[in-house]
Amino acid sequence: MLQKENLLKLATVKMPFGKYAGRVLIDLPEEYLLWFEKKGFPQGELGKLMELCLALKIEGLDALVKPLKSL
Repeated sequence: MLQKENLLKLATVKMPFGKYAGRVLIDLPEEYLLWFEKKGFPQGELGKLMELCLALKIEGLDALVKPLKSL
């Protein structure tokens, strides 16, 4: 799951719904992602990307993705 394409998607794909609609996935608050972890991530690619985003944030690696937002 930790592929270049997925890291770029975290930096460019926007949340399509909810409280943080329009926000790039890597900028979603960790608490919001933790809530989804308990509730259940959405099906498909979005859910997988959100799960990866949470894992990176927990490990403190989200700072590696943020520079990709400017590409």
